[in-house]
Amino acid sequence: MKKRIVWSLLLLLLMTPVTAQNKKSFTLDDLMWGGSNYWNLQPKSYSAAFWGDKLVKLSVDDAALAFNEKGKDAGMKRLFTVEDVNAALDTARVGKVYNILYASFPYADRTEVLLSTSKQRFLYDWATRKVVWQQPVTAGTQHSEFCAASKSEAYVKDWNLFVRTADGKAHQVSKDGTRQLQYGMSVHRNEFGIEKGTFFSPSGKLLAFYRMDQSMVTDFPLIDISPRVAQLAPEAYPMAGMTSHKVQVGIYNPETETTVYLQTGDPTDRYFTNIAWSPDEKTVYVIELPRTQDKAELVAYDAATGRRGAVLYTETNPKYVEPMHPIVFLPWDADKFIYQTRRDGYNHLYLMSVSGGEPKQLTKGEFEVLQFLGFHAASKSVIIKSNEASPIRHNLYAVNLKTLKRTLLDNGRGTHRATLSAGGAWLLDRWSAPDTFRQTELVSTGGAKPVVLQTDGTPWKDYEVPEISGGTLKAADGKTDLYYRLVKPVGFDPAKKYPAVVYVYGGPHAHNVDESWNYLMRPWEAYMAQKGYVVFVVDNRGSENRGFEFESVTFRHLGEVEMEDQMKGVEFLTSLPYVDKDRLGVHGWSFGGFMTTNLMCSHPDVFKVGVAGGPVIDWKYYEVMYGERYMDTPQENPEGYERCSLLNKAKNLKGRLQIIVGLNDGTCVLQHSLAFLRACEDAGTQPDYFVYPGQEHNMMGSDMVHLHERITRYFEDYLK
Repeated sequence: MKKRIVWSLLLLLLMTPVTAQNKKSFTLDDLMWGGSNYWNLQPKSYSAAFWGDKLVKLSVDDAALAFNEKGKDAGMKRLFTVEDVNAALDTARVGKVYNILYASFPYADRTEVLLSTSKQRFLYDWATRKVVWQQPVTAGTQHSEFCAASKSEAYVKDWNLFVRTADGKAHQVSKDGTRQLQYGMSVHRNEFGIEKGTFFSPSGKLLAFYRMDQSMVTDFPLIDISPRVAQLAPEAYPMAGMTSHKVQVGIYNPETETTVYLQTGDPTDRYFTNIAWSPDEKTVYVIELPRTQDKAELVAYDAATGRRGAVLYTETNPKYVEPMHPIVFLPWDADKFIYQTRRDGYNHLYLMSVSGGEPKQLTKGEFEVLQFLGFHAASKSVIIKSNEASPIRHNLYAVNLKTLKRTLLDNGRGTHRATLSAGGAWLLDRWSAPDTFRQTELVSTGGAKPVVLQTDGTPWKDYEVPEISGGTLKAADGKTDLYYRLVKPVGFDPAKKYPAVVYVYGGPHAHNVDESWNYLMRPWEAYMAQKGYVVFVVDNRGSENRGFEFESVTFRHLGEVEMEDQMKGVEFLTSLPYVDKDRLGVHGWSFGGFMTTNLMCSHPDVFKVGVAGGPVIDWKYYEVMYGERYMDTPQENPEGYERCSLLNKAKNLKGRLQIIVGLNDGTCVLQHSLAFLRACEDAGTQPDYFVYPGQEHNMMGSDMVHLHERITRYFEDYLK
């Protein structure tokens, strides 16, 4: 009898599908970027760089020519190895190169590769097997930018700007730099597309830079707890309606060791953005805005004298104008340049001339140009990425500047991330689709058939993965399509009722749903699905990539239209027969933390549990540039600020709300969450609060795992 039972069990096991037996459950260490096992699961990406129009395959140990300038397979012709490079270095003095994954090839006509050790930046000529140039790597910098054209480095140390020229000499541009007076650093709180504070001319012989005086700006009192006795680590933080910093633009010439400042006039309450050089280096172009942000002017300045020249273009909008991109000159015509603007309601390209005249619109339609990648000079075309096919599909196109014909370059699927070769003939294209983790292709801009370089399978093949789907629903206006993502629990049973969590961001310059792998699902959503939750995400009006009207409908009343659309999403979610409407949660970070708190307090009978990370609570505590763009000042829009303040809604809180912040958050300062705690205490409501000392606005490293364990535990404790 026992034998018969054993054989029956063996037969049953053999009949069970192998995949069901072997599938594993996720841990947060598997899923999160700071997790100990995350990178072990990720497929190794195809590493390559362009040498002119040739593609070089890079590995840890060597570099090999993969395709020539005509796209012909080079049979992986080895160019050099790590051993070759180290043999040419004085490794005892400058250290060793340990891999070639980050090599670059700045000169299309020379057999030179740019590499670095921890101590030295250098050019190695693989034809002669010699180091042909080297320069010390400056340690302890706050910012560094290298210019291959002149072999110069601009760097900031102790708030002062330096330029190290090709001969190794360090030129000190400023000497009075402090935290309050910064040189060569990003300004205007990184708004208007600003990411840095130094801008080399085309030849690299001149350097434009920012000088920011924030001595008049109120400090927010952050603290550093690492010393024995905690010390102040203040952040100059201009809140909406308060005094802002003053910015100037300087031009430094290392040859003469002189600086000229652009004659912009009084910089008070003005923004200077999107710095660009003319090809002949005689002119610097700046897009300028008043503090009201309702007008943008493209202004030319004489680079030698700083004298203000012509205003080439002016754009006004009663809500706001937000220039995000510097002008780019045509390689074959130094008189003409590309300008990006939403003047017709969508971000498009326009051809303009330094001689004046009416702008020529190059792209047109109810879609956004998401990225300008460069030029294909041979066909007189620009290469762009846009969402012409669908608001959530991002494809690559060539636009002929004469005929304005747009030619699809990629496969028409999913979302694409590409780099263009120096001559514009080829794209290194990494694309993803809901059912495709990643594929890397060499794509021709001239019509040749794409070459598949590598296909990467899902990193989750050994795990139980939830069912993920995408779709659309109507916004609260009854006409606008909104895109959503729905994640069902692992082992989904349509007869069961499941708790559900709405993940939300909702603000400008971000989206949560597109046609990439798993519809852009965040790894934490898979973890929650594994624990038996439905997860739902919808991009409301006010989010990005849908045109100016879609975004600006929230102007002067942030959080209202967004919440109306999120509630239409909740209406759809709770209509699903397997969703338990009495067990509904919400979670988001930053603007999403604002939305989470707003939803919990505005719809206390709908949401039972919420986790709000780094939330905005009252827009009068937020920074000048972003806050005033979308809300005007508190003095101009007192009713809007009062209506949108969550301090007034603290009394409505019924469910369990956990607020999580980084102690050193210099983006959404602690005054938001602390003021909300005070308002809740005064009203007798009971939020929970958790702090990450030493972290800023977003958690980094292993704290990402700890954070998501805490978020999950909160829903497990109070929603399930």
